[in-house]
Order: sequence, then structure tokens, then C-alpha cells
Amino acid sequence: MNVNRRSSISEGYRNIRTNIQFSGWNQNLRVIAVTSTQAGEGKSTTISNLAVAYAQEGKNVLLIDADLRHPSQHSIFNLSNRVGFSNLLADQCSYGDIVHSTVVENLSLVTAGPVPPNPTELLSSDKLPEVIAAWKECYDIILLDTAPVMAVADGLIVSSLADGVVIVILAGKVKREYIQKAKEKLEHAKASILGVVLNQKKYSKSEANQYRYYHQ
Repeated sequence: MNVNRRSSISEGYRNIRTNIQFSGWNQNLRVIAVTSTQAGEGKSTTISNLAVAYAQEGKNVLLIDADLRHPSQHSIFNLSNRVGFSNLLADQCSYGDIVHSTVVENLSLVTAGPVPPNPTELLSSDKLPEVIAAWKECYDIILLDTAPVMAVADGLIVSSLADGVVIVILAGKVKREYIQKAKEKLEHAKASILGVVLNQKKYSKSEANQYRYYHQ
């Protein structure tokens, strides 16, 4: 994973980090889930860059790939996925076996592990809140990459255990009605929605010039 702290993209993720902090100014937001309505909207890329932004702030960050059906964080960080989160939830390994250091200072990663036959059952067990509570003792911020909420129940289960959830939406590809249904599902699961990241938004020429000027 390449990290350029001076790029406009890095600045964009720092802005997301700041907006999350302001949205929860009267809360202690330490466990944050990132989801989407459907696959391919960029949630995993968004959360990995958000994790870097928090780590660069000096926070001790743990990024967990809780998308047990289509994991991707091991590929983003070029790490092994032989043993991971699914093994821990199934009581097949210990906590220390699955926490990886990354090339980013202050950022650790738990990969998803082998795709289990029963992802929803694993995530809905009593083990998940126990695991999150244990890691809260060790890390300032825990970020959870979750499955899309309109596809399966996995993302709703994970999001309900977070202090807040961010929804990533691919600009121009998702209908408003679909987004509204995803919002309603999260609210029904008693997840606290912090906001939305509109991914791959195309700017007009004047907007793009203003953006470049601001980041010079």
C-alpha cells in the first residue's frame, strides 16, 4: 500500500476523519464500521485509507476485515489471509495469531481469514462483541470493514455493534430508493449512521480548479 501524505487524496481522507470526529463530538467514537449498499462501491478502499488517516494522526489503530464473504484487506496491504478473523470467531486461534503489523506506523490489521460456510452465524454469535471489547482495551480506534447491507445480514450485525457507521455510495450508480432502503435497514438494526461518503464523484471544471487551488 503506497501512502503519500501530501496528495489531495490523502487530504480527502483526513477530511473524512475530521468530519467523523465532529459528527460524534458528544460521543466517544472508537469503533467505526464502514459499509455500502452493494458490492463494488469502494468501501474497502475507503476504510483502508481512513485507517491510514487515523494512524497518521498518532492513534493506535486496528483495522478488521469483517467482510467474511468477499475479503480484500489482505490484498490491499499484501498480507497473508491463511488465518484471520473467521478463525478467531470460530475459536480456532488466539487473538495474537491474527494481528498483523503493516507498513503504516500505528496501524495493525486483522485479515478476514478463510471464507467460512456460515458467516452470518459466526458474526451473530456472542464472540463478536467479546472480541471487540477485548481489542478496545488495546487500541484507540477500531475500524470494521463490513459486507454491503443490502446483500446479506452480515453488515447489519457488525454495524449494530459499532459506535457509528459510515456508508460508502458509488456516485451515479445507486438509485435513491436503494440508498433509502439501506438507511432504513441500518436504523432498524439500531446502527448509528454517521454519514455518507460519495465515492468517485465527478466535479465540473470550475469545481476541480477550486479543489486544486485549495490543496496547493
